[in-house]
Order: sequence, then structure tokens, then C-alpha cells
Amino acid sequence: MRRFRIGSAFGIPIQLDLTFLLVLPLFAWIIASQVEQTADLLNRSLGTGLDPALLSDGSLVWVLGIVAAVGLFTGVVLHELGHSLVAIRYGFPIESITLWLFGGVAQLTEMPEDWKQELAIAVAGPIVSVGLGVLSYVAFLVLPGTESTVVESARFVFAYLALMNVALAIFNMLPGFPMDGGRVLRALLARTRPYARATQIAAEVGKVFAIMLGLFGLFVAGNIFLAGLAFFIYIGAAGEARETSMRADLEGVQVRDVMTPADHVTTVTPDVSVRELIGTMFRERHTGYPVEVNGEVVGLVTLEDARAVKEVERDAYTVGDVMTTELVTVEPNLDVMDALNELQDNSVGRLVVTDADGEFRGLLTRSDIMTALSILRSSEESGLGASRLRTES
Repeated sequence: MRRFRIGSAFGIPIQLDLTFLLVLPLFAWIIASQVEQTADLLNRSLGTGLDPALLSDGSLVWVLGIVAAVGLFTGVVLHELGHSLVAIRYGFPIESITLWLFGGVAQLTEMPEDWKQELAIAVAGPIVSVGLGVLSYVAFLVLPGTESTVVESARFVFAYLALMNVALAIFNMLPGFPMDGGRVLRALLARTRPYARATQIAAEVGKVFAIMLGLFGLFVAGNIFLAGLAFFIYIGAAGEARETSMRADLEGVQVRDVMTPADHVTTVTPDVSVRELIGTMFRERHTGYPVEVNGEVVGLVTLEDARAVKEVERDAYTVGDVMTTELVTVEPNLDVMDALNELQDNSVGRLVVTDADGEFRGLLTRSDIMTALSILRSSEESGLGASRLRTES
């Protein structure tokens, strides 16, 4: 979904996902429509002594709903900032903090594999949420109980935020990897196990938690929001376990080990017609080619580029007319997982490999990486060392 930057904190961009523009009004409406019930809950749980009748007067409920919802999501941002600042302290930059349908997420450029660092980063967010809950409750206590609508409204908002921030901290500490509690579990498991194995165990626990949460949301609470959250927890656990397993299998493997070397790469020139290009693709079963002029790679052309030209015009258009000149390049000594991230971040199917002098050394595709991964895993299953395979490559 599209994201909008709304500001920054400590140099970290704060973004809104389009889905957040749906969930914020929804939360405001839910809070506004349940002011009396929420006031009763706060009275029972915190002994607040709020007057529900005074709070449910006319349009005041909508003001309370909006203010409380904004305060709640401000707390979510501060929760993510807690994670982020600790991560930065350990040397892990944060790409952004994004508010979306199911709350907030801090995007780390790299996950720490030191269990102490991950533990500190994981608990930082819930600690901030508990701290916000305590501060909100102190602010509630400072305000006197009066018959003033303004004061009573402020007391309601602070009491609500006190309860919800603590509830947010508790919920996040449940073992639903990759939630905070799941990351705490992985960190503790990684004390005595390899990082990849700890991730697999935490992910399996997270999947079970997600299934239970989804069943509870659908059949007990009748809450589709919880069911949706459970789905994303399950997908997140599976995805992170898969990525961690790949990173472990590809540890030490560089781009040079799996790329197609330059002398094995077919190149085309800018003056080749699009029809000739498609014929070459059909014969060689490749869908992307570097474009070369006088021994220098000046662009990249893919099947998608060729398909963009109407069939009747393919003799008139040349590769130079449709090729991409903004190349995504990597060096041969880059780790393969970092190269895979480049492929994903730039939404491209292949990377041009060049050395420090800019000389073309080869081409790396997603299928190259997946083939290498399959070979490495097969070699480990058959007793061949992955390091030996890397050396021989």
C-alpha cells in the first residue's frame, strides 16, 4: 500500500500507510460509540469515579473518540520509537516507522543476531508503553474530580490511555512471533541454540499462537480485527523463519559464487529490433539481457520492455528505444542475501555485477540465488559441506 511521510523523530521517518486512514476513524468511532461502557470499565478496573452521564452529552462523545484514538496511536509511535532508539544504539539503522492497519512497525535494516541485543530491542517498546500508561494515570490523578465537562473529559482520556497502553504492552509480550514477545522468546532460545534454530522454534510457537488468536477472534469474540491480526502474525512468522533459514544457508556465499559470469552472458546492442530481441529470448530461454556498446553495459532490456511494444511496431522499435538505463549494480564480493534484498527493494529481476572500476563482471538473477540455495541444501543433506561447495564454485 502507498505510504505518506508525516514527519520524523530522531532522524527516523514517520509514515502513514493508506490502511491507517481507515483504522483511525474506525477506532475513533468505536471509542465514541462506547463512551459510557468504557467509563464503567474504567470505574471498575481503576476506580476512576468517572460520571458516564456527563461524558455522553451530545457531540462530546465524538470529540472524546477522536482525541483518545489520536492519543492511542501516538502511544504506538512512541512504542516503536522505543524499539528504534535501542536498535540505533546497537548500530542498527531504522529505515522508518510506519502506522498501518494493525498498529505500528519499525523497519530495521538488519535484525541483530546477538540474543542480548535482540532482547533489549524487543522489550524496549513494551517498557515505553508501560511508562506511558503510568504517566497517563499520574495525569489522571492530578486532575481533580469535578462536575466540569472539560476536566471530566480529560480524566476520561488519561484513564483510557493509561489502561490501553498497559494493555498494549501486555498484548505485545505474548509469544506471537514476530511480535515483541516472540522476539523475546527467540532471544532467550538463542542463548543455547543457533540463531536459525531459535527462529524456527519461535516461528512455530508464533504460528500456533496466531491460529489460536484467529479462532478466538472468529468464534468467541466475533472480532474480525483479531482474526486479521492473527493472519498477519502467521504470515510474518513464516516469512521471517524462511528468511533466517535462507540467510543461515547462504552465509559466506558472495555474488561472485552464484552469478552468471560476463563471458557466459549474452548481450545485445541498442540497434537490435524488438522483434529480433524476442526471437533471441525464445531461442535462449532468457527474459533479460544487458545492452552493450563498445564493451560497456549501458542498459538492461527485459521481456516486459519488449511486450510494451505493439506486435505490429516491433520491427520499427529497437532495444535502445525500450531498454532501462537506470541500472541496479552490485559488486562481486557482496553477500548474496544483501543482493537479494537489493532485488526486492528495487523490484527488479536481475542485477548487473560490476567491479570497483565499473567493469561488467556478470549478471545475477533471483533464479540464480534460488538455484544456489537448492544446491547448498542438497549438499548438506547428502553430507557434502556447504563450505566445500562454495569453495568449488
